[in-house]
Amino acid sequence: MMSEMMGRLSARLTLLVADDDGMSTAEYAIGTIAAAAFGAVLYSVVTGDSIVTALTGIIDKALKTAV
Repeated sequence: MMSEMMGRLSARLTLLVADDDGMSTAEYAIGTIAAAAFGAVLYSVVTGDSIVTALTGIIDKALKTAV
């Protein structure tokens, strides 16, 4: 009887710990801020002069290649 009760208690605790209906408000806010920061960094890298120059060089070289 005692082992059966311990088994049920263990099962309930496992469900309680594993139950995750989704992100809480704080997790959602942090995730949103992180995504926005990543987007800002990516935008600044892609629009930087070195990237634009490199991409322009690649496109020019591809267009000038004889087929």
